Amino acid sequence: MAEDSDLEKTEEPTGRRLEQAREKGQVPQSRELGTFLVLMVGAASLWSTGGWLTERSLAIGRNAFNFDTKTAHEPAQMLVQLGNAAIDALYTFAPILGVLLLAAVISPLILNAWIFSGEKLMPDFGRLNPMEGIGRIFSWNSLLELLKAILKASLVGGIAAFLIWSKREEIFSLMMQPLEQGIAHAGHLMMFCFVVLVSVLAVVVAIDVPFQLWQYFDKLKMTKDEVKQEMKEMQGDPQVKGRIRSLQMQAARRRMMSAVPQADIIVTNPTHYSVALTYKAGMIAPKVVAKGSGEIAQKIREIAAEHGVPLLEAPPLARALYRHTEIDSEIPAALYTAVAEVLAYVYQLTQWKHGGGNYPLPPQDLPVPPELVPEPA
Repeated sequence: MAEDSDLEKTEEPTGRRLEQAREKGQVPQSRELGTFLVLMVGAASLWSTGGWLTERSLAIGRNAFNFDTKTAHEPAQMLVQLGNAAIDALYTFAPILGVLLLAAVISPLILNAWIFSGEKLMPDFGRLNPMEGIGRIFSWNSLLELLKAILKASLVGGIAAFLIWSKREEIFSLMMQPLEQGIAHAGHLMMFCFVVLVSVLAVVVAIDVPFQLWQYFDKLKMTKDEVKQEMKEMQGDPQVKGRIRSLQMQAARRRMMSAVPQADIIVTNPTHYSVALTYKAGMIAPKVVAKGSGEIAQKIREIAAEHGVPLLEAPPLARALYRHTEIDSEIPAALYTAVAEVLAYVYQLTQWKHGGGNYPLPPQDLPVPPELVPEPA
C-alpha cells in the first residue's frame, strides 16, 4: 500500500516542474476565453461606433453604386471605382480590425505570459502514426472537447433561435421600411443580438477557465518519489555531497601534513592535540600550519619526529591554539607572549644543535589567558 501511494500523483507541482513545463510550451490556455475576449471587444467597438459606421457604409455604398452611362460602358473605370470603394471600406473598418487584433494578441496574457518554446517547432513524427491518431481521437480529452463543443453550440444556438423568434415581427417589418431606415433598424437588431450572444459566452468562459486551470495543474501533479528526487537534484544527493566533502577533507589534510616538516615546533597536549607553528622573517605574527586532535594529532607528531621538528608539551597553550586559530592563520594577539617564549626555546635548540653546550630547558608556566583555554576533552 505504501508503494502504491508513493506512485500516485498526489503532490502539487513544484515551481521547478512548472518552469520546465513552460520551457516546453505547456501553459494553461482557454480557447473560449480568447474567443470571448475578441468578440466582446468587437461588440464594444461596434456599439460605440455603430452610428458612424452606418453612415460611412451608406456613403461608401452610394459612391460605389452611383455611376453614369459613360462609366457603365467603361469596365476599366468601373474597376477603379470598385478599388476606391474597397480602400474607403478598409480605412473605415481598420480601427476595429486593429482593436480585434490587439485583443487576440493580449488574450493569452490573462492566464499566462507570452512564451517562445523551440521545442514546439521541432517535428514530431509520432503524430504521423495512425494508431496514435486514432487513440487521440477517441481519448477522454477529445470526447470532453466534443461534449464542450456540443454544449456550447446548443447554448448559443438555442439563445440565437430564441432571439430570432422573439424579434420576428421586427425582422419582417424591415421590408416595409425605407432603405436608410431599414438598414439602421437592421443594424440595431444585429448589434443587439450580437451583444446578447457574446454575453452568453461569458457563462461558457466562467466554466471553461477554472476547468482548464484545474486540468493543467492536475496533469503536472507529481508523485512523492518525484518530489524527493527533484529536491535531491536541486540540493544535491546527500551521499554524493558527503563523498565530495570527505574528499575535500582528505585533500586538505594532505596539504596540512605536507606543511608539518617546514614547521618550527609542534605544541602538544601531549596526546589529545597537536599544533604546528612557524615564524619566518617578514611575518607579522607566527602562523598555525597544521593542527589536529586524536589520530590526526598522533600523525602530526610522527611526521614531526621523522623530520626532526621539535615537540613541546604545553597543554594549556595547545588547547588554546587548537580552539582559537585556523590553519594558515596568525595566532591571536593574546597568545603572542606565550608563543614568543616557545619560539625563543626553538632558537635556543637551534643554537645548541650547532654549537653544543647545555641543553636548553623547555619553558614552564607559559602566560596563556585562562579564558582562552577550553576544558580538557
